Amino acid sequence: MLLIVLTVAAVLLALCTTTGGTEERSSVTTTLTDGDTHEGYVDVTGGRVWFRIVGADSPKTPLLVLHGGPGATHDYLEPLAALADERPVVFYDQLGCGNSDRPDDPALWTVERYVTEVGEVRRALGLDRVHILGQSWGGALGVEYVLSAESDGVESLILSAPLLDADRWVADQRAHLSAFPEEMQEAVREAEATGNFDSPEYLDAMAAYYTRHVCRTDPWPECLNRTFEKISLPVYMQMWGPSEFTCTGSLRTFNVTDRLSEITVPVLFTCGEHDEAPPATMMYFQGMVPGSELKVFEGASHEHHLEEADAYLAAVREFMRCATGRRAGA
Repeated sequence: MLLIVLTVAAVLLALCTTTGGTEERSSVTTTLTDGDTHEGYVDVTGGRVWFRIVGADSPKTPLLVLHGGPGATHDYLEPLAALADERPVVFYDQLGCGNSDRPDDPALWTVERYVTEVGEVRRALGLDRVHILGQSWGGALGVEYVLSAESDGVESLILSAPLLDADRWVADQRAHLSAFPEEMQEAVREAEATGNFDSPEYLDAMAAYYTRHVCRTDPWPECLNRTFEKISLPVYMQMWGPSEFTCTGSLRTFNVTDRLSEITVPVLFTCGEHDEAPPATMMYFQGMVPGSELKVFEGASHEHHLEEADAYLAAVREFMRCATGRRAGA
């Protein structure tokens, strides 16, 4: 593995050969090149975010990956790198998360700033044409970005178990929780009433819930464990709240359902049979996006891209191929 620090000019030249862009880019520092994999940092509002491009020399339109959380990292989405045999796959850790800067400034943890960040990353890396994949909170971010004034060049949107309505998300989690034993439900109620989220009873309840609705593989994939080890609790707590069942943060009024009909790019919804974002909710959202598609993975849950990796990758691969054709013929 060759570790080098390139000049900004050299980085921009390399990226432009990948994406075809020539306009001036935001500041980029590349710290690693290893074949057609590039890593480095992009300057964004509030600090620097870390990125990795896998398959930088691949010929097709790049895929930009938006991780969930809020406050998670790119790690658990690493299997998407398998798509780099056809197109560049671009990962980044959102500001405050993972390998990116973690400034002590709660004013930065807003939907609006994270939407701006997507555009800053695109411009810096020369992603003039792009597919966007958002998982969970990343789906909310992807929709907000596609509905923004900066979304020119987006060829398609893949929404994997997206958060699109905070009230509905909480209601779905409460419905899931009601199927568990009463003592587990009481442990959750007690933790939320007292603020003690470290009790053995609450931790056991969360483990049981996550095993059923977050990831059903045993053991969990190493990349998912890495994300949970590195999750940014300040970002999660400010934007969401104390648990998946209760939203007290800035996303508590989040709801983009009234604007879903405005999306004009091809959209693929995905979810697992036992997902935190359940099939009935995904069908409801799909019905609001003209021409959109839905793929449900039987036996899987929120991390269906890990539980049914081959089938998920095949579905995403085929959707992007067809979406590019549809856009070209529009």
